[in-house]
Amino acid sequence: MSDDERAIRELIAAWMAASLAGDVDTVLGLMTEDAVFMVPGREPFGREAFAKASQGLQGMRMEGTNEIRELEVLGDWAYLRAYIQMTVTPSGGEPVRRAGYTLTILRKQPDGRWLLARDANLLTTAQPA
Repeated sequence: MSDDERAIRELIAAWMAASLAGDVDTVLGLMTEDAVFMVPGREPFGREAFAKASQGLQGMRMEGTNEIRELEVLGDWAYLRAYIQMTVTPSGGEPVRRAGYTLTILRKQPDGRWLLARDANLLTTAQPA
């Protein structure tokens, strides 16, 4: 495994851990200023809208996994395809399970750090196991 691939895998693990912990500031630090997110049924949106939506998840319990299925580094750019399973439980509410694939583009920064630049999230509501 190359140093770049290792760094990207560490970024994805940090993103998942921070997301599950509700640590929005850490997640924002793992993306470029011009990050773009795409989800079904909605116009693409940027970092500010992502932060606002994440604040709406405060108080919810989240559990999940993120399995990288493919990762390619191409110079200062990389892409990865992953499978995510999440369960979000609102305070006093019923759990909502979502699962699906993501396609993520990352960009290496001048200081050598990798950051998420684009993300297409195709998670949908999953049926109980």
